[in-house]
Amino acid sequence: MGSHYYGRVRLTDFWQRLELAFGAGYAESVATDQTLTELGGRTIREALASGAETVTVWRAVVRAYPDRIPARLR
Repeated sequence: MGSHYYGRVRLTDFWQRLELAFGAGYAESVATDQTLTELGGRTIREALASGAETVTVWRAVVRAYPDRIPARLR
């Protein structure tokens, strides 16, 4: 199946994708410091902690950073 789960993204895969897209150090900053409008003004970590589905959060990341997310990770 590769990295596509047809509407599902495992949490471990989510963090791997984020690190591949942004690098280990910057991925943590993006997850902790950057708020996304599509997540209701929450950070990635806040959205996940409040129970948002990983696929919903990942799609928000892809739309917020289209130039940073390679097609193979979408």
